[in-house]
Amino acid sequence: MEDHELAGLLAQEAGDVLLAVLDEGLAAGWTPWQLQDQGDRRAHEHLVTRLADLRPADAVLSEEGSDDPARLATDRVWIIDPLDGTRDFCRPGSVEWAVHVALVEDGVPTAAAVSLPSSGGLYGTGISVVKQVSERDRPIVITSRSQWGEAEEVASAIGGVVRSCGSAGVKAMAVVSGSVDVYVHPSGLYEWDACAPAGVARAAGLDVSGIDGSQLEFNKPRPVVPGLVVSRPEYTDRVLGALRWCPDR
Repeated sequence: MEDHELAGLLAQEAGDVLLAVLDEGLAAGWTPWQLQDQGDRRAHEHLVTRLADLRPADAVLSEEGSDDPARLATDRVWIIDPLDGTRDFCRPGSVEWAVHVALVEDGVPTAAAVSLPSSGGLYGTGISVVKQVSERDRPIVITSRSQWGEAEEVASAIGGVVRSCGSAGVKAMAVVSGSVDVYVHPSGLYEWDACAPAGVARAAGLDVSGIDGSQLEFNKPRPVVPGLVVSRPEYTDRVLGALRWCPDR
């Protein structure tokens, strides 16, 4: 199985695990904390077990696992977020959560997938995406619920409007699918939050960078990136220009 196929398969499988957790928790009357805990743990265990079986020589960096410094000397590292959007996962009917799976080589994601289990979406570097035809009068900038300032500057620069939701994967895939035009996350992100979305978005022909316009590098000793911008190419220069002069920065 090629790495692209494996990334998609594992993201899909972990999504199925999480949907089963939701069904089990609903039937048993679990608290939101129990749903979060069981979802994080079971999806993590599934992914690391499958990777140990199918790619035993590769290292793994997971939000839910212990960070082994040996990954820094490894050519191939899988960076995974078993459940991105944990707080939204336990909200009844929420679709704002995702699974991230990415393979990094020389600091760059070479295979990646993002699964959106609640809505049935699967995006990956080996999956063709049919973009929606944009019939919007104004471009849409999407951001986190608590981080509107920079997004409003960007929207003003491109004549757009701002929307918000949870999960970095959900927001980045909204740009990939064509339902929005720009995703701005103006503060630092852990690599597991950004890696798979960045890899999928770049493979789909979008511009991807840190909030400062820098090229993102993954599998660093401190696994953090300087924010995340995913943009349709026709907006990128204005987006980064607005962020460069944003008064909040």
